[in-house]
Amino acid sequence: MGNFRKYIKKYWKPFSVAVLFLTLEAICDLLQPTIMAKIVDNGIANRDLDYVIKMGGLMLAVTLVGAVAASTRSILASITSQNFGSELRFDLFEKIQKLSFENINRYDRASLITRLTNDVSQVQMFVNGLMRIFVKAPLLAIGGLIMATSLNIQLSIVLAFVVPMVAILIIVNMRFSLPLFTKVQQALDKVNRVMREYLSGVRVVKAFNRFDYEIDKFGGFNQELQDKSIAANRIISTFTPIIILVMNLGIVVVLWIGGYGVEQGTVQVGHVIAFTNYMTQILFSLMMITMVFNMFVRAKTSANRIGEVLAEEDRMTWKYENTSYAKTGGRIDFEDVSFSYEGASGEPVLKNISFSCLPGETVGIIGSTGSGKSTLVGLIPRFYDVTTGKIKINGEDISDINPKALRERVAIVPQKATLFTGTVTENFRWGREDASLEEMELAARMANAHKFISESPEGYETRIGQGGVNFSGGQKQRMSIARALLKKPEILILDDSTSAVDVATEARIKEALRKYAQDLTCILIAQRISSVVDADRIIVLNDGELVGNGKHTELLKSCRTYQEIYKSQFGKEVQ
Repeated sequence: MGNFRKYIKKYWKPFSVAVLFLTLEAICDLLQPTIMAKIVDNGIANRDLDYVIKMGGLMLAVTLVGAVAASTRSILASITSQNFGSELRFDLFEKIQKLSFENINRYDRASLITRLTNDVSQVQMFVNGLMRIFVKAPLLAIGGLIMATSLNIQLSIVLAFVVPMVAILIIVNMRFSLPLFTKVQQALDKVNRVMREYLSGVRVVKAFNRFDYEIDKFGGFNQELQDKSIAANRIISTFTPIIILVMNLGIVVVLWIGGYGVEQGTVQVGHVIAFTNYMTQILFSLMMITMVFNMFVRAKTSANRIGEVLAEEDRMTWKYENTSYAKTGGRIDFEDVSFSYEGASGEPVLKNISFSCLPGETVGIIGSTGSGKSTLVGLIPRFYDVTTGKIKINGEDISDINPKALRERVAIVPQKATLFTGTVTENFRWGREDASLEEMELAARMANAHKFISESPEGYETRIGQGGVNFSGGQKQRMSIARALLKKPEILILDDSTSAVDVATEARIKEALRKYAQDLTCILIAQRISSVVDADRIIVLNDGELVGNGKHTELLKSCRTYQEIYKSQFGKEVQ
């Protein structure tokens, strides 16, 4: 509940007003059977038409007030619940945005999507229901009991047996339902995950003709969701008719006792009619209370899952003062850095790395697959915290730099080029929002992307499909490089970002970067020696350790790992 205190504080006033109108509506509903009893017992029994008309007018007025209250309550409930749901969804998304990778990796991506959509909707519907029927139900039940008891003590004995039985059934229902609906939400996470994996890898599925496998996999998770949903709803379906049966039996007993009392002259006909109406209202309200508990079980499960994310404390500590920074160059110092994804207790991915990158220097990083190259550069913008050691930019520990200021200094082109739905221009402006068309064209030329963009029918206003499906891998990489160059960072990191382009295109990009990168630090990760051969320095990694640091010619003489990579790529021994 602590995670939702903000929303309680903000929305309790409109919620209370809605409940006030809901209470007025319930009072109007409770008055009608009593008025009807008076019409029957006093007006019709005594053939007093004036009394009947007067009380009928009163009933009509009460109905009108109830209708106005119900309409007002519905409008307030809809506005309040929609505002609450929208704000909760936004806050949850914002929270996820602010979490470090270390925190986010604790959750399955599909589970986060489910929490943002289905779980928020469940909580929103419950809040809406509280202001529409869920509060009204107990008001009608309690009010009906009071009105029925004050109307006729003899008939109200039936309620003394029926109501406790129904209350016990509701409690047992809730106890069995809660764990089952938790499993339903977990099964929904799995369905979302398999759908997300299929849609992101649909080309691979088609290429390997794995339709049957994907259908069987989805069918298994879908069947699991179906089975768990059936099990949860079976509990509800079992208890609901039992509750209805108990209440209807109570109504039968009331009619039997009331009929006998009318014959004996101890009970008035109007009282029997009113009491039956109150019993029906109590039946309806108890059914609604059952539904409330069922909705509560689902909403509680969803609220707990949302609360887990909202309560997540960023494992990184950030200093948020000094959001601005002065450009002072892009010197990077790694000082005895070790890193493990599991923290100090885990197997280190990087071990005692120490080196420096000077402003204006181009540093190549090479090594076998899994040697820690991408992990190494991911530490610079502080995607993860180092386990031991320090990373400094311009002599300042990155843990002491505001995250916005730190990442303003750095531009990264990752291994997998990511483009967002929208136009080419909109994607480029991720690099710099106020960039002009001329600046975008210049960046595109340096990345060797201007030609194919300008030849598109709509040029820089060409729309990019989801994930950049209407561009080739090499084109996406070049546009990603242009976007990074547009940022004009102090530190430019190219993480194997020319792997999908041909050698000639790569050479043109490198030539443009050489001119552009005179004043910035450029870190170039590559699988091919030809991509880093002319770098100012080359860092060689092997199994998370720095095993070489120098120019190409130096490493050919002194670094065994580099010699092996050279031999594997060029097919000849080092001379």
